[in-house]
Amino acid sequence: MTAVVSTNCPDLQFVARGKVRDLYRVDDHSLLFVATDRISAFDVIMNNGITNKGKLLTKISDFWFSYLKDVVPNHLITANFEEMPDKVKQYRDQLEGRSMLVKSLRVLPIESIVRGYITGSAWKEYKEKGTVCDIALPEDMQESQAFPKPLWTPSTKAEIGDHDENIHPSKAAAIIGEKHAAEMARVSVELYTKARDYALEHGIIIADTKFEFGVDENDNLYLIDEVLTPDSSRFWPAASYKVGASQDSFDKQYIRNYLESIGFDKTTGITLPEHVVTNTMAKYQEAYRLLTSKDVQL
Repeated sequence: MTAVVSTNCPDLQFVARGKVRDLYRVDDHSLLFVATDRISAFDVIMNNGITNKGKLLTKISDFWFSYLKDVVPNHLITANFEEMPDKVKQYRDQLEGRSMLVKSLRVLPIESIVRGYITGSAWKEYKEKGTVCDIALPEDMQESQAFPKPLWTPSTKAEIGDHDENIHPSKAAAIIGEKHAAEMARVSVELYTKARDYALEHGIIIADTKFEFGVDENDNLYLIDEVLTPDSSRFWPAASYKVGASQDSFDKQYIRNYLESIGFDKTTGITLPEHVVTNTMAKYQEAYRLLTSKDVQL
């Protein structure tokens, strides 16, 4: 079985191709989000994909959309392929298991990041300036330590090939307006907190995650895109967590670490070796099993 790194559905209106997802318009009110097996790191798409990763991401997002729907509405209409329109079903061999039929909404151009623990780029900035996204923090924090309370640290949404830019929360209002920025900050922290508490009971620490949002014609906020997947989050095994060091993970930090170890230039995708592909998928599968208490069926 080979990885699905792109889709071709000529009877559907192609809209966009992201780092992982292909997006099609189905009708005036709905879109099709297709999670391919592409993998990106440092905002660069690798040459080869990870077979069935897109199916697993879809399962995880579907789980979280259901679990978090009482916090904020979401864009999901169905992830059940048998409930898709016939014009979608004709591409079953490409799309089954990796597609979500969703409401067509206006996307707010902000990556809504919530950080519960200091790691990654946040740790790097803190060591240099004592801040995260220019937010002042207590002195003497250690790597991987939990923040006193979750931080909302938005970033700009970059085009493919460019890099997202972390911004101070106060700058979000200039991009999406004060109302949406305030609501996005509140809802994002509430979503993270509910998911964090659930995951911890199932052996996973959600160190940080990225949400995306859209609004309907009445300006109502909706959770969109993927939700709390290993592609968009840092998942740490709770059993081995220790403050003061980097952590093992169930997410694509494993790929980032590999790329750092070979001096990756962060500009041009490479072909990942088979052991990196296999180990990455195994980590994603373990995250799914722990979160849902189900074995992976792909």
